[in-house]
Amino acid sequence: MQWTDVLSFVIKALILASALGGLGLYSSLFERKLVGRFQNRYGPNRVGPGGYLQPIADAVKLLFKESIKPTEAKNPVYNLAPILALTIAMCAFAVIPLGPDNLNIFGAKFFIADVNIGILYILAVSSLGVYAITLAGWSSGNKYSLLGAIRASAQIISYELALGLSLLSVIVLSSSLRMQDIVQAQHTIWFIIPAFISFVVYCTAAVAETNRAPFDLAEAEQELVAGYLTEYSGMSWALFFAAEYINMITVASIATTMFLGGYQPLIDLGLGWDWAAPIWFALKVSLLMFGFVWLRATLPRLKYNRLMHFGWKVLIPLAMVNLIIISVIVAVVS
Repeated sequence: MQWTDVLSFVIKALILASALGGLGLYSSLFERKLVGRFQNRYGPNRVGPGGYLQPIADAVKLLFKESIKPTEAKNPVYNLAPILALTIAMCAFAVIPLGPDNLNIFGAKFFIADVNIGILYILAVSSLGVYAITLAGWSSGNKYSLLGAIRASAQIISYELALGLSLLSVIVLSSSLRMQDIVQAQHTIWFIIPAFISFVVYCTAAVAETNRAPFDLAEAEQELVAGYLTEYSGMSWALFFAAEYINMITVASIATTMFLGGYQPLIDLGLGWDWAAPIWFALKVSLLMFGFVWLRATLPRLKYNRLMHFGWKVLIPLAMVNLIIISVIVAVVS
């Protein structure tokens, strides 16, 4: 590896981190605007034209807000947890391709790393997110924070099994763990069609993985104040807030890559519009993000026993049966 390759890698990583940070900020505005429409109100409309500078105002406010640390907090774990959460949320994006191999800008391709085990990397990195939540709850020295961390750990571990099983169906269909190969395998038909059940299982598990409504039991205000976030304020809280939205973008990007043809258009007209690949990818991710917000505005929060029952007794068996059926069909056809 030459020094130019290392420099290209570093530059792309910095650009991606900056872009994800900005998208995380404006995802909050996207959600607040949509929830406002769902609830027959305007949403943020004061800061800037149409309220579109509201995320910047929020970021500035949180930057200068005092960060109050409880006396029982355990340093340095208390300070490390939000940084760890944000870092893990960004790292999973490293192997997701935003464009084909032949698309580049000044020789730089539209992905940071192209590894042969892309799915395994994503599953490994995403599973680390539970450590940030657990460390945050434990190090806060608050019983509500600890209860929220325990809830989140059990929830993420439970639903991660169903999420992994749903992705195995895609591996069987594409016969590859490389992300680019999976996208190219959907050139004629997107995997959402033969593996629709896997797509539904993945999306459900992804909502639970990101602690989003109706699976936001880890920070249920009526029961746990704010769960593992109870003792965080200022920029520390903002890092967790940004990590949640970046995780939403990441799981939506994974769904786009695995089930919705990635950066490929719905119908390939053979016009050679490779330059539009990132645009197609962004449109699909935006549609899935809309689904996240729609769920929050529509469904009430589940009881915790029903949450665990649904994960272990419904999603996991359904994902296993679906994987067996797809494996048998692929074996017979091939």
